[in-house]
Amino acid sequence: MTQTDVTVGVDIGGTNTMFGFIDATGRELGGGQFATYSDDPPEQLIRRLADAIKKAFMSLEDDNCRLVGIGIGAPNANFHNGTVEHPPNFDWEVVDVVSLMRRHFDLPVLITNDANAAALGEMRYGGAKGMKHFVQITLGTGLGSGLVVDGNVVFGHDGFAGEMGHLTVDPKSDRRCGCGKYGCLETWASATGVARTARKLLAERTEDSQLRLVPPEDISSKDVFLAAEKGDPLALEVFAITGEVLGIKLADAVMILSPEAFFFFGGLARAGELLLAPTRRAMEANLLPIFRGKVRLEVSQLQDRNVAVLGAAALMQSMLPDLPQP
Repeated sequence: MTQTDVTVGVDIGGTNTMFGFIDATGRELGGGQFATYSDDPPEQLIRRLADAIKKAFMSLEDDNCRLVGIGIGAPNANFHNGTVEHPPNFDWEVVDVVSLMRRHFDLPVLITNDANAAALGEMRYGGAKGMKHFVQITLGTGLGSGLVVDGNVVFGHDGFAGEMGHLTVDPKSDRRCGCGKYGCLETWASATGVARTARKLLAERTEDSQLRLVPPEDISSKDVFLAAEKGDPLALEVFAITGEVLGIKLADAVMILSPEAFFFFGGLARAGELLLAPTRRAMEANLLPIFRGKVRLEVSQLQDRNVAVLGAAALMQSMLPDLPQP
């Protein structure tokens, strides 16, 4: 029987930690998840993770699979140092996650942030396969980005390159970001940003809207999407505002990076052209002529898969020269 090499992709989230065993073609052969308990000491979380991986892998060993490496995606992860540094929603400072994992596995271990992992997954298995210049944008509670130049993820000299969500839209805005700044891009272009814009318009305006049926504090980006799908003018304006802000900042990125495409992943990306159409218009309107009409905006082809796990596995797979390419 032919032996199958697999890597573990791990996604450490503030609420849940997930992992999957991924082969060279991108198939997930098994995995698991458990509550993170982010206030626990990091050593305890990593021990629980290692135990869960070992237990889940036992059935794959019977199928002649060999574990060859571990890739981890985590908030504020530093690829160069193997650390997670002051992550939001965790009671951690600087934690050497790679060293902690190596206590449990005699295997190569790599770590990066979730947006970089998503970019690697898109490049290896998704719509960016074969591309050398693109940007992956994750639109969830916040906005993350993974930058790929010449076929390589850009980590920067300190390991934290790609924080597009914290580009400043308006420093005088009253939109305070979770990072402490005011007017960051993700305070508009994210699931929470969309809900924030909707609440602002509802407070300022008097016209009828399906969104008035929802208590303001309970409005979500999904509520805005469902209303916009039905042609609700106020909900459509929310997407127009979101797209304009996002498109202007994408134009800035284009003029620095000249990517072939932006790929959008996450809950807000499911809005599709409701978001991408106004974003595309604003981006094109704010580009130099030499860049116009050259950059695609696409929804990730991995949208229905566990991209954080897949991308974390792709991080390790991309570093293993002997692993077959998909």
